[in-house]
Parts: sequence; structure tokens; C-alpha cells
Amino acid sequence: MPKSPMTSLDRRRFLAVSAGAALGASALSACAASVDGSGGSGGGSGSKTTLTVMSHDNELDKKTIQAAEEALGFEIRFIASDDTKLNAMLAAKNPPDLVRGLGATDTPYFAARGLMENLDPYFAKSSALKASDLDPVNDVWRYDGHKQGAGPRYGMAKDYSQDQMLWYRTDLLDAAKLDHPSATEPLSYDELLDLGERLVKRRLGKVRVYGLNATGLGNFSQLMGMTASAGGSLFAEDLASVDFSSPEALKALKWLLEYTKADIGPNVVNPNPDGWDWPTYQANRMAIACDGYWFGGAIGGDPKVAKVSRFAPAPQLGSNRISPCFSATGYWIPKSAKNKDAAWKFFEWYFGGQPAKDRASSGWGIPTLKSLHAQMPQNTALQKQAFEVQQQELDYFKVLTFSPYIQLAALDATLSQVLPKAVRSGTSAGKVADNLNSLMNNQMAKGKQVLG
Repeated sequence: MPKSPMTSLDRRRFLAVSAGAALGASALSACAASVDGSGGSGGGSGSKTTLTVMSHDNELDKKTIQAAEEALGFEIRFIASDDTKLNAMLAAKNPPDLVRGLGATDTPYFAARGLMENLDPYFAKSSALKASDLDPVNDVWRYDGHKQGAGPRYGMAKDYSQDQMLWYRTDLLDAAKLDHPSATEPLSYDELLDLGERLVKRRLGKVRVYGLNATGLGNFSQLMGMTASAGGSLFAEDLASVDFSSPEALKALKWLLEYTKADIGPNVVNPNPDGWDWPTYQANRMAIACDGYWFGGAIGGDPKVAKVSRFAPAPQLGSNRISPCFSATGYWIPKSAKNKDAAWKFFEWYFGGQPAKDRASSGWGIPTLKSLHAQMPQNTALQKQAFEVQQQELDYFKVLTFSPYIQLAALDATLSQVLPKAVRSGTSAGKVADNLNSLMNNQMAKGKQVLG
């Protein structure tokens, strides 16, 4: 179904909880008991099932809820997404029946704690959702106890993007007499930074037009992708620590520090007052936006902006070309949910029925069923160009394994604490790396203790 720009903002906004071990030992003990996997009927014999869904009201709005109730024959109780509330409900073994989450970063954390239902038996029996039809991005919802991309499926994405790809305004590049980025060959991050520096416009010492926004979808995720493209990994092999001092990670950190010091785009020191890229980009005040395919849904709604916009591959820090997804927003079913079978019926309707077809044709994300890729919009020149670039980029998708010992928001919070001070004081990248290693690894050690 059509989405508003605000939908895109919320669906890409990362978790706001700060404590990686918020569930703690109480959640583990509360959820350790075996739960029957057959699901409940939601009330006594003859009563109407009520499905409780924790989500965002601009994704699961009243119209969608009404359509679901009519299609599925049960009532839906909506709870606004709230991480503190979710953790408390999970600890009390009274969670929602469905939870909106980010597969790319949520799966290891919740699956490692035994809080997510294994959905493989449901997929095996389903005629609406076949594992063979799942886009590879859904592998971020798999976890084998050690890493993502293997093992049972614990959720499914509703749509996705390869989030380091970029959009640019041809009018601003033409005015600066700069060549347009290639539609097939990725820029290096050095080339991207140079473009941003050439495109920024200032007035009285303040930025009037951003040359580039490279961090609109979070700093830690950005560093993960950059480090991977350089051939390394921020996380250690056992995922119990980070190492910003490795050559690949240090290279990524140096780039982020240089980008921040240059002040050519929104950054951890000077964030975008608009809150996200679209209002700024639409107002001709941002030349390059590092956002995935989903951003084209906003651009396509403004014919004037669409006429001067183009899509390009994800830039690379090294020779190991990758193009990751940072969110893969979707739903999962808690292991102690009372209405698992009803939740699965919602899964089949929402991910395999008309809502999935509507999302596929909206341009706000790549469908997560391969059979729906052909329904991605190709009616306008912008849509055709974006579709062609996106199809080529699929070859470079890769699952970046996230740690089960900490939540993304805690890592981003540490970066927000450390980087501004480092930039203002001129601290070397090496010392910044040491500080980040110390702070983050202390947090992760506590998370590991919780799991035992």
C-alpha cells in the first residue's frame, strides 16, 4: 500500500533502547521454560481471537488493521513499539503475538536468549510463503546459535534496501560541473568524500547546501559496511568484542572522522535539523544522500525532484565489493506468544498476500519474495533507472553478522559519546579506536555474562 515519507523515516529509524542487556537474567529465567509451539486460540472456546501486534502506527495503521481483521477473521490489538515495554512483556512471559523488528540487528540478540519462535515448521507447511521464494535478505532473520545467515528462520522482512547505495541530484552536480557517478561501477569512499567537499555550499560559515549525507542510517552500521568492503570485520570471530584498531576498521574510522571534521553533511557533531534526508533533499539542500532503494519512494512522489535524481551503487572502501542491508524491517513471533497460529496467518496475509503486492509496486522497498520482484515500479524514467541499478546491485548483497551480546542502539550511543569530543579535540584515530574498543567491549562482556 502507499506509504508516506514519515513511514520511511520510522521504518529506518534504529532502536532507541540504550542498554544492551536490558532483558537481563530475569528475562532469561522468565522465558526459559518450554512453551508449546502449537499456539493458542486467544480466549476460551467460542471466543474471537485477538492478535496483539507491537508495531508503528504509520505502518500498521487503522486502514491496514481493518483490512487484516476482515481478511483473517480476528481482532487486532495494536501496541506502539516500545523497547522498554517489550522487554518487560518478554520477561513476564506475556509478550505481543507479533513484534516489529529489524532482522539485521535484532535477530542474534533475541534468538540467542531463546525469545523467538522457530518459524521453519510454519514455512514448511505454508502454501503462501515458500522458503524457496524468499529473497536472500531474509537470511538476516536466521541464526544458528553462532552467526546470522544460517540456522532456523525467526522472522521475515516486509521489504528492504541495500542501505549504502546513494541518490544524487544531477542539477547540483551539473551546476558544479562534476561528472555523474556511474550506474554500474561504485565510487570509492575517497571519491565520494571529494564529491561531497566540492558540492557543499556555505554562507557566513554555515552549511547552506549539504554536499553529502553518509550517515543517515546510523554510524555503527555505516562503519560495519565500510570495514567489510575493505575486507575486514568490526566484530571478532566469536562476536564477543569489536576491534577498531584493525587496519580495515581503522581505515573506516579515519574516513568517518574526516567526513565529520569536514562538516560537509549531517554528522554526529552537527545533525540534520530536518531529522532525516528527504525534506532536505527535496528542498535542494542536499546533493548526495546515502540511502537505499526505499528513498526512491519519496523521490518518485515529487515529479520535479524525480526529474533531476539518479540512483548509484554503494561506494566501497576496498576491493571486496559488498552492498549490505542495515535493517530488513519485518516481524517475529515471540516464543511465549499465546496466539502463534493466528500470528502466522497474519504472516501469510501480510507477507504473501495483497499487502505484499501493494508494497512491491509502491517503490518504497525491494519485495522480500522473489516472485514479487517483477512488480517493482518501472513506469517512469526514474523508476526504470533505479530498477536497473538495483537489479545489478543484488549480486553484491551480503549478510553482515551482528553480535548477540549487545544491541545496536548501545553501540551507536557510544559513538555519539566519543566522536564529537574526538573531533573537537583533534584526537588521533588510533586513540579514538582504543577508546571505542574499551567502552564497547566492556558493554559486550556484560552482555555475554547474561547469556552465560
